[in-house]
Amino acid sequence: MTRRQMLGIGGALGLMAATGLTSAAALARRPSITGAQLRSAVPLPPPFQVPLPVPAVLKPVGTSGGADRYEITQCEASAEILPGVTTPMWTYNGTFPGPTIESRRGRPVTVSHRNELPVPTVVHLHGGRTPAASDGYPTDLLLPEGRQEHSMHMGHGSEHGMHDPRAVVTELTRDYTFPLDQRPTLLWYHDHRMDFTAPAIWRGLAGLHIVRDDAEDALGLPAGPRELPLMIADRAFAADGSLAYPALDPTLRVRPGVREPYLAGVLGDVILVNGAPWPVHEVDAARYRLRILNASNARHYELEAVTGDGHRLDLVQIGADQGLLAAPVVHRLLPIAPAERYDVVVDFSGVPIGGLVKVVNRLGSGRTRDVMAFRVARKAADDSRVPRTLSTDLPAWRRSDAVRVRDFAFRAGRMHSGHGWLIGGLPFDPARTDVTTRLGDVEVWRLIADVHHPVHLHLVGFRVLSRSGRPPLPHDAGLKDTVSLRPGEAVEIITRFDGYRGRYLFHCHNAEHEDMGMMANLEIV
Repeated sequence: MTRRQMLGIGGALGLMAATGLTSAAALARRPSITGAQLRSAVPLPPPFQVPLPVPAVLKPVGTSGGADRYEITQCEASAEILPGVTTPMWTYNGTFPGPTIESRRGRPVTVSHRNELPVPTVVHLHGGRTPAASDGYPTDLLLPEGRQEHSMHMGHGSEHGMHDPRAVVTELTRDYTFPLDQRPTLLWYHDHRMDFTAPAIWRGLAGLHIVRDDAEDALGLPAGPRELPLMIADRAFAADGSLAYPALDPTLRVRPGVREPYLAGVLGDVILVNGAPWPVHEVDAARYRLRILNASNARHYELEAVTGDGHRLDLVQIGADQGLLAAPVVHRLLPIAPAERYDVVVDFSGVPIGGLVKVVNRLGSGRTRDVMAFRVARKAADDSRVPRTLSTDLPAWRRSDAVRVRDFAFRAGRMHSGHGWLIGGLPFDPARTDVTTRLGDVEVWRLIADVHHPVHLHLVGFRVLSRSGRPPLPHDAGLKDTVSLRPGEAVEIITRFDGYRGRYLFHCHNAEHEDMGMMANLEIV
């Protein structure tokens, strides 16, 4: 293995392979990142100059029959992300992030997507309790008009002879129906096409979906302008202003994968929040609810809110991926892996008027250490609160409820004569069923990692039971759908497979890993 390969695989794994260190010694070093960083070829703006955008809330085109109907066009558009620089993107409705959809718990939503991009797409509502037909399975392609030949070009599907007899392929438009019979929370929708998820998200195919209900509304949490969705994502820019990405096939049509140094994940050197570089937001001296999503392909963050005099503000966590916690958890540092969401309240009332509060990433260096800032502009009345009891409807699954325990190893390996990322030693095959479980069964899964792997289960939320035999960490509280496995770590989770029968996925949400085989099929019967 060359030094370049070693660095490409990222940290502990390459160290073990190259030097023969024992796994314990290598993994004890716990590299803070898995992946390699692209360097932008354009001048980058100073931090905390660009105002924080808040994505527009999409209006339904119909509200009859107890359901809301929306229309979204997937199209190419130009955006000014860096000041004075034009960047072509793939978008939902011409914006990045895409428009936010706001829903009420139990009120169904149908989103009609129209594909005007040059490639097939798939839409997945991440964290949604969704029937299999609308979950966004990677081979259920939505083709551009007149591009039937694309149904034969699905990356590994064409290169390696894989075929999915169950794929449902449509042309130009497709309706996705979401019952939203689930706890109120922050979801997000993104592209999930077989083998090309990572570059499609990188080019802009991501948006937010918020589910609300009356019980949460009655808690008195910060609301209105004091509730801010924050989609954090890193990117890099080429000399012409376009988004740099090391795809083997820049058309994203036939050959999947990235160049060798980036096999472990693609990191950018520009931190975007809601599509703006290192933005600043003017706030009252009051409590704010920050609904944070890590929409990065591979970058992990450890977030901290720091005042000008070095004082750290409490990050009061009130919710996780799948909604409200039972009670608040106070953090000073909050780790967040790709696809995880954290709902936190920050109180700016003690910050002097005119003061700047920086949100920094303790895992970053240089420009990637800054994320965004808040400038406290004025004193203001604040009748919000953070109640001691946030919710009483969290599932109380016990280990003794589990009808079976399963083990899964998330590790690098060989596939199709190249480098891949495997679950249980196997690369993804849409025609193979990896796990079959009965609707309603409770199971414990033990997940073990070589390097960082944020593991996501479709359809269900789960609770974290342990980390490497020890109790869960404070940020593991509540109901999650994505758990961050750190290098060499084993994590136990418990869940009940309820909701719907059908074919679903579980996979690593390092998007480069999932494109290179780190997905598996879950059949609920």
